[in-house]
Amino acid sequence: MKTEQIKHLGKDLMTRFPGKFTTSFDENKRLVDEVTRGTTTRVRNKVAGYITRTNALAQAGSDDDSDLDESEMAE
Repeated sequence: MKTEQIKHLGKDLMTRFPGKFTTSFDENKRLVDEVTRGTTTRVRNKVAGYITRTNALAQAGSDDDSDLDESEMAE
């Protein structure tokens, strides 16, 4: 599968199952295996990695936003 298809599948799974995926690769790998039948191990791992990275970046982004708000309040 091409990268674009991996991203599309990952985004589709995240919208179909909101809040189910975490920042843990192993947990996401198990969940992707449950909700997708017939995918290869390689595709499952790539999708799980994409979801994990996306969630980690989103979490880091929300943490950065709260830090900015606190520093703006201090000024």
